[in-house]
Amino acid sequence: MGAPQVWDGTLSLDSFNASATALIKRWKEMEVDESLPDWTWRPCCKLGVQSELEGYLVLEGVYRICGESQTEDSNDLDDAEIIADDSWVQISSDAAHVYDFHVVYSHSYRVPVLYFQGHHSSGQLLTLDEIKQELPSTSFKVISESKWTFITREEHPHLSRPWFTLHPCGTSEWMKLLLKETEVADKEQWLKYLPAWLSVVGQAVGLKIPLELHCNS
Repeated sequence: MGAPQVWDGTLSLDSFNASATALIKRWKEMEVDESLPDWTWRPCCKLGVQSELEGYLVLEGVYRICGESQTEDSNDLDDAEIIADDSWVQISSDAAHVYDFHVVYSHSYRVPVLYFQGHHSSGQLLTLDEIKQELPSTSFKVISESKWTFITREEHPHLSRPWFTLHPCGTSEWMKLLLKETEVADKEQWLKYLPAWLSVVGQAVGLKIPLELHCNS
């Protein structure tokens, strides 16, 4: 008998769906900060027919206090305070920007991809520079120093409109390290995938992800 096949850090569409379902269930069971809404599942529509088999995770209507620069001088990044942890609010106001986050499965890379956008209370979309100004120092550090995390603007695969996204190159490699090498047949590994993945990508965009979502998933 040959050696067991080693997991390559990717996941199938079925595994993505299973992990998404587990994440939604776990998120609702936890006592998550009330300033964050629930993750939900949005089915895709193909040729006018809604499909429950393929869709994406949605976290919309996340409000962040605007007008506060979260990025400190690069020489003080290690000691900078994380201002953004207290910058989320529960309701819309003129002093807040609203953010939407979507997690979409990439058939090309076979990993989840984070799409996001923010806009003013007037509805005008935020530019990348405006978004970066509101990121906490930890996010700024991740984006500046990481070899895998960089923000691009691409067409949302299900909405056919440009959204900001974290490019998925390298995702499978660091996910393999994050969850450790395992046999492909390990079903429980799929359920842990999205919570673990979110615990990393959330840092890059200043999205608070409760630690227990990953630790207890």
